Amino acid sequence: MRFGLNLAPQTRVYGAFLIYSFSMGAIFPRLGDLQRQMGVAEGALGFGLIGAPVGTLISLTFASAILERVGYRRAVLWLIPLLSVFYAIAVHATGPLMLFATLVPVGICIGAIEVIINLEADRTEHMLGRRIMNRAHGFWSLGFFSAGLVGGGLAQLGLSPQLHLALMVPVILIATLLVLGQFDPAPHRTGTSTAKAPRFARPTLSMMLLVAVTLSAMIMEGAGADWSAIYMRDTFHVTPFLAGFAVAIGALTQAITRFFADSFVERYSPTSVARVLVSILGVGALLVFFAQFDWMALLGFGLMGVGTSAIFPLAMSAAAQRTDRPSAINVAALAQISFVAFLLGPPLLGFVAQHFGIRWSFGIGLPLVVLSFAAAGALGSRPVPHQVPAE
Repeated sequence: MRFGLNLAPQTRVYGAFLIYSFSMGAIFPRLGDLQRQMGVAEGALGFGLIGAPVGTLISLTFASAILERVGYRRAVLWLIPLLSVFYAIAVHATGPLMLFATLVPVGICIGAIEVIINLEADRTEHMLGRRIMNRAHGFWSLGFFSAGLVGGGLAQLGLSPQLHLALMVPVILIATLLVLGQFDPAPHRTGTSTAKAPRFARPTLSMMLLVAVTLSAMIMEGAGADWSAIYMRDTFHVTPFLAGFAVAIGALTQAITRFFADSFVERYSPTSVARVLVSILGVGALLVFFAQFDWMALLGFGLMGVGTSAIFPLAMSAAAQRTDRPSAINVAALAQISFVAFLLGPPLLGFVAQHFGIRWSFGIGLPLVVLSFAAAGALGSRPVPHQVPAE
């Protein structure tokens, strides 16, 4: 039995990215509240948050073969609502070890969803004959922005993280059924390898170069999500809403940039666009590191959002278009390292914040900006022409 809205393929992809990120982003503006409830320092909170990347790594290692057997439609209809359920359970943690354990299933859901929606975006892009990957990730950012804004508002009203995350469950379930109830996976790309997928998506040299491109964006984006609210609270003693807004503003500027990024990539080149964005990311990180006023920090978080906007989508497109192995394996290989860096690196920055001050959680990423700038040539140096759909 089919249910939900009858949407165009690209609209359904955009909706999937938005609902997934709205579910995922709900916890981040409440991490300061969770830290206080557990009564722990940044390092202990960071240890608890590592549960999600552990689950993600497990999922990305085994997801491709399992998802092929289960079917992408059935998997995504279950996984996105389950993600909100597991987050609602995790905020009841009373200590770092319990938080770690409850976030492992969160990470398992995240890894599988990442493979499904990024492959679907790439295949839909190929089917339509035009780029939609950056716009799809723009909707991811829009969902994350909305989650940050809602979380900050509910924190300002005094609503507990437990009630907040519990209310998210029916919202995500209804949204998933409406938007994805009629979902059917797009056809596979033509011209890619059909070799049997191995259990472990081994990264090749070309994948490692793409990882180097994404590393600064993933670490700094994750740092903004994990630590911006606590940074604003501890450094400038702002209201709960403004602390939550620090999470949201980076996602907002990221979303706006992603909506327009595809046209720039087609006009110039992935390498040129990536190097401009990495430079903006470096300026934003410097502003946050040296900020003397709350508005300077918010401006820095906004520039970091611009800087991180299109780098990961560009790398995902580059990985999916390689013809040496099945697209699912290349996407999983890139995501195994890049996306786990997004989840694992920022929690580890909690130990940096605890011992050197929370500003260093952002300053320590500046050398990675230099690395990404140098490696950006792996994305391709020629403009991407507008594709014509195959007859």
